[in-house]
This record gives sequence, structure tokens and C-alpha cells, in this order.
Amino acid sequence: MDTFQVHILAADRTLYEGPCVSLTIPASDGERGILAHHASMMAAIVPGMVRWQPPGEGVQLAAVSPGMVKVENNEVLVLVDSAERPEEIDEARARREADQAREAILQKKSRQEYQLAQATLARALNRLRVKGGSGL
Repeated sequence: MDTFQVHILAADRTLYEGPCVSLTIPASDGERGILAHHASMMAAIVPGMVRWQPPGEGVQLAAVSPGMVKVENNEVLVLVDSAERPEEIDEARARREADQAREAILQKKSRQEYQLAQATLARALNRLRVKGGSGL
């Protein structure tokens, strides 16, 4: 089974570094899958779920914030502002954040406050999706 080297780095830590069989990242035009010997590319990462599979292991996943990915010479570099594995996500806190963001959206404040509330809601819902929470 062909593998490639992956570096998934958040601003405050290394989430994963090592061999990988497959990697899926959230991009503005949809999910992008990366396998060994992928063509060189760079792309923006949007908030969503990153999935990767180390050889001989199950698929790993994490909620990520915006960032970028670079693929070159069978090596992938993923740089994001933040990344959280499901076990690191506080489901109750994410639900509170989602509820507060929904309320802020309904209050029809300034455009900037509305956009911030939308971004907060998207992040909270993504964290809940990765955590496996229901009732979104």
C-alpha cells in the first residue's frame, strides 16, 4: 500500500506527523482527497473536518479552522489556525456557542456582528459534527 508523509499543524501544536494512506480536507469547492503521488497543489482549507488514515489504522478525524494545504513530492503540509480531535471537543460548550450564535444572528445587529455570529455558528456546528453530537 502506497503511503505519503503528512504534517497536520495547528497554530499551537502538531496534530499529526507521519505516514498516511489517504487524506481528505475541506476546501472552498468541496472536499479534496489526497493519495500517494498526488500532483503538486496548494489550496485553501475552510472550516470543516479533516480525515486521514495512517497505514494499518482506522481513519482519524479532526475539526479544523481555516488554513491551507500544500502537496509536493509525496509530502503534504496542512496548516490551520486550530484543530481538535473528537475527544478534545467539549460538546456542551459547543452547543452553548451554537445557541449564542443563533441568538446573535436573530438580533440583526451590525453586518460585522452578523458575520462574526455566522462564523461562530459554523465553527460550533462543525465541532459538534466531528464530535458526533446530534440535534444540530
